Amino acid sequence: MPGAVATSITENSGVEVPNMGGDAEEGDYKTTSAEDAAQIILDGIESDDLHIYVGKDSHMMNLAVRIAPRKATHMISKKMKDLLG
Repeated sequence: MPGAVATSITENSGVEVPNMGGDAEEGDYKTTSAEDAAQIILDGIESDDLHIYVGKDSHMMNLAVRIAPRKATHMISKKMKDLLG
């Protein structure tokens, strides 16, 4: 269950996302580096975890979806529109 991971997915899809940052204190939107995400996933697999959460944002969204799924979905939709708009 990855959160925002710093990859070239937006560049490769033709979508420009302003001020995306990595693990460093750069950009407006903090992301997990691809290397850190890979290590978290591998550690979760080795631990036989049922769910593997990558990044603080994935933990927050998991909680939000469990508490109020419809509101969480609307919040993500609005955030994406703001980010891309």
